[in-house]
Order: sequence, then C-alpha cells, then structure tokens
Amino acid sequence: MKCYIRTISWKFSDTSEQYPQLKDKKIKITSPNDLYEAFRFLFDGEVKERFVVFWLSSCNIVSGFEVISEGLLNSSLVHPREVFRGAIIATCANIILAHNHPSGNVDPSMEDIKITKKLVEAGKIIDISVFDHIIFCENQYTSFIERRLM
Repeated sequence: MKCYIRTISWKFSDTSEQYPQLKDKKIKITSPNDLYEAFRFLFDGEVKERFVVFWLSSCNIVSGFEVISEGLLNSSLVHPREVFRGAIIATCANIILAHNHPSGNVDPSMEDIKITKKLVEAGKIIDISVFDHIIFCENQYTSFIERRLM
C-alpha cells in the first residue's frame, strides 16, 4: 500500500528510486547526530525551508518520513493535522521533526519554538511522542533536546 499526502515518502523500500542511499537500510536513531548524518542529504543545497517528519518504531528505527511543507526563503507552513496524519497511518510510536534554515543560522526562531511546543502537546493527545526537533544547516545542526527546548 502506498499513501500520498502532499509530498510523502512512505517506506524506504518504496523510495529506493528517489533516494537510493536509503535502499535496504535500517537506521536506528540513538542521538540527534544519527539523524543528521543519515538524512542531511534531504536538506543539503535547499534554498527554501523544508519541514520533514521522521517516523520511528518503538525501537527508534526510522520506518519512513514525510515532507510536510516546502516554504519560503525563511519559513514553512506546518499544522499538527499534516504532521501527525502520516504518522498515524504509518502506526509509528514516535516522531522526530526536522527542518532546515537556508540562511545558515542554526539558532531556533521563536516561531520554531512555538510550533514545536504545539506539536509536542498535540502528540501527547494522540499518544505519539515527539522525540526531538532538529534544525539542519550547512555542516551543522541544532537539536531542541540538546538545547533543552523541549
């Protein structure tokens, strides 16, 4: 079964043509750096913000991901409904939020912090944990967990 919600990549086995580096991979996330190293290719060279949700199993293995929005030069539109729809369909236990800052400024904006808090609260209601929110920049990242913003 394939599911398409906006721009969606369902399971790694279904994405091998678009993302050959993911073919036959089981990626376990044990730290923010694990996610950054495994998926930085999704954000490298992007000139607009891209917001992605990564779906994790209860063992923290990434089962898939969804590009929720691709925005303007310095913002993207994100709504809890879109963030959790794919996660519910994929029956994942946890999610990690990620987006890029094409400006190169790795610091979270007030809007980043606000939407993250909103998504964490929404996740609590439907019993899907938001493990982290990672901001990708060229050759660096910021983790909300590491900065104690969540």
